[in-house]
Amino acid sequence: MRISPIRAFWLALCLVMLPAVGGAQKKTASLERELFNATNRERLAHGVPALRWNDSLAVAARKHAGEMANKDALSHQFTGEPSLPSRVKQTGARFVWLSENVALGPSPSVIHAEFVKSPPHRANILDTDMNLMGVGVVERNGQLFAVEDFSKGK
Repeated sequence: MRISPIRAFWLALCLVMLPAVGGAQKKTASLERELFNATNRERLAHGVPALRWNDSLAVAARKHAGEMANKDALSHQFTGEPSLPSRVKQTGARFVWLSENVALGPSPSVIHAEFVKSPPHRANILDTDMNLMGVGVVERNGQLFAVEDFSKGK
């Protein structure tokens, strides 16, 4: 079988790009886990049970982090965007309570430190009613747009 030069070019391009895309996804997942782990360390240090990772919450958080990065702005809800409960329901998650932290920063450690210094964000982190968490991080121009979604699952 003979491959045309155009097909060969596109195949080569795909093979070159796949590792870059996979590497970016692994880096993002690592940043998300870093925030998740920092939150659980904070909770444990204050005698609050650790949260469990929830993939559905993470999907909702990633989507919202992407919206923030695209708009280059922080918000819990942009005009025309579904509310937090609607975003989470769209992922199939079931919940009793929800809360959310949003931030922008150069690294997960700086973002977490800012959350802990802010009374409303710290309250979300240490909320004993919450038992699940998903994190979404999107990088844009060297800055991380981060979303932490917390819930009390059903």
